[in-house]
Amino acid sequence: MARRRKGDKVDGWLVIDKPLEASSAKAVAIVKRLFNAQKVGHGGTLDPMATGILPIGLGEATKTMPYIVDASKEYDFTVKWGVATDSADREGQITHSGGVIPEKSAIEAILPAFVGEIEQVPPAHSAIKIDGQRAYALVRAGQSVEMKSRRVEIQALTLVSHDQDAGKTSFHVTCGKGTYVRSLGRDIADKLGTYGHLTALRRTRVGPFDLKAAISLEKLEELSHSARASSLLRPVTTALDDIPALAVTTLEATDLKLGRPIQQTEAKQGLCYCMDGETPVAIAEVAGEMVRPLRVFNM
Repeated sequence: MARRRKGDKVDGWLVIDKPLEASSAKAVAIVKRLFNAQKVGHGGTLDPMATGILPIGLGEATKTMPYIVDASKEYDFTVKWGVATDSADREGQITHSGGVIPEKSAIEAILPAFVGEIEQVPPAHSAIKIDGQRAYALVRAGQSVEMKSRRVEIQALTLVSHDQDAGKTSFHVTCGKGTYVRSLGRDIADKLGTYGHLTALRRTRVGPFDLKAAISLEKLEELSHSARASSLLRPVTTALDDIPALAVTTLEATDLKLGRPIQQTEAKQGLCYCMDGETPVAIAEVAGEMVRPLRVFNM
């Protein structure tokens, strides 16, 4: 007999504006407690130094998590020139100093080299696993860590402001899955023949989630004992905005939930999500006239 999960069955997406110095895990724990939810997870870790969009999936929304993790993201970030750290941000130990402060025109001139598919080496202070252990844990234990280069996509990169006297520049970037903005700042500095590290990082969008829909943990705490907290939840299917919906009958929905394919003669080929009225049924794949369930919702 399966063990019954503790807590309430709560389904939907919540968009948190994560504060400075709070971990993503802490934000998830707070949401889980406030909603007394059975199952909660987040769509992409934010470093404690970073603020901004942290999508949190509750219940059945966790089944759509891969579509948020793979979604494009936007960040505002600031690079302090002339100094490098071992973490590529202000929280690390200084490894190099005395670098030049680049001119605004020089920075703008090299930005096109970082747009498109680029090779990037993640910072050693990251959550990437090496032989089953997090890289940052190995570094903290005093071990030498060699990070492998990976291919990432930078869709847009713009200079927002430049302060020559303060030796810092702010940027906005739109990027694909797996991009490390700390590495991007470090590599821009290297391309300019100097050092650099991030002093600020704010995520402003993850897929369909932006700051307009976000709520602070402090405000959420205030609303937790009112009905308004539940009204903040967005539908499970919000994460599936980029794939088409397919209407199915109640009988077809029953088959899909049992893992059985259904036949639809006019369904668009490829990935879709099936809806029985307003109720999500399954994420499915259409091949020919057959619709095969890949992930079923228990709604």
